[in-house]
Amino acid sequence: MWWITRRRPLVKMAFCIFSSQSNRIYSMQRTLFVTVAVLAIVIAAVLFLVFRPQPSAEAADAAAGARFVIGNPDARVTVVDFSNYLCGHCRDHSNDVLPLIKRDYIDTGKVRYIFRDFPFGGQENVIRAGEAAACAADNNLYLQYHEALLRAQLQWAGLSGQALDNYFADLAGQVGMAPATFSQCLKSGSKRAGVLADQKLAGDLGLTGTPSFFVNGEKYTGQRSYDSWREILDKALAGVAKSDEGGANTPAKP
Repeated sequence: MWWITRRRPLVKMAFCIFSSQSNRIYSMQRTLFVTVAVLAIVIAAVLFLVFRPQPSAEAADAAAGARFVIGNPDARVTVVDFSNYLCGHCRDHSNDVLPLIKRDYIDTGKVRYIFRDFPFGGQENVIRAGEAAACAADNNLYLQYHEALLRAQLQWAGLSGQALDNYFADLAGQVGMAPATFSQCLKSGSKRAGVLADQKLAGDLGLTGTPSFFVNGEKYTGQRSYDSWREILDKALAGVAKSDEGGANTPAKP
């Protein structure tokens, strides 16, 4: 049995060598796995940064390319108002709240106020109303005509074609424009592209109803009281964002 006794150290040595090699291989495999995993994460991060969807220039700024603006161009706060001329909540905001905002914030140079059109799908008469307001803007009467359109919305809501154009021309005369000059502008169709651009921007910004507002880039939805607006504007002037608790609005129709 002497040969068995002499071979035991050899067997033990062979086992140790095998165990050491196995540990080395396992360590190398683990290192390789970790390296591959890290590289995969880095590559995935790079691909995400390169190919992620980028916001369009229009969607990045609700105020970009504004056509109708009142107030101090250097004001600390900018309000962007997306309204629909057949929206009852927009009418109430225009009649009851906007005059107070204008008195206390716009006329005092604190706020710049931008108007945008948001006709819903299939509302050709609202698109036409936006064109009419743009024609009024050529005569420096945008705000007066904007307010008149909203006040009279129930009177023209069911009109179309020439009857609608005639009503808008009559309304232009009521706010101080020459109806013939106004009608020439409206018939030219030159203002339609601007209305449709506002409509597209509203979609790009994810708006789903009117009125919708942006205050220094922060979105607020729905009609709200003047007290609520005063809180929003005062905090914006102080550089503090206020969370949107929502208000009454008219949902966009599919």
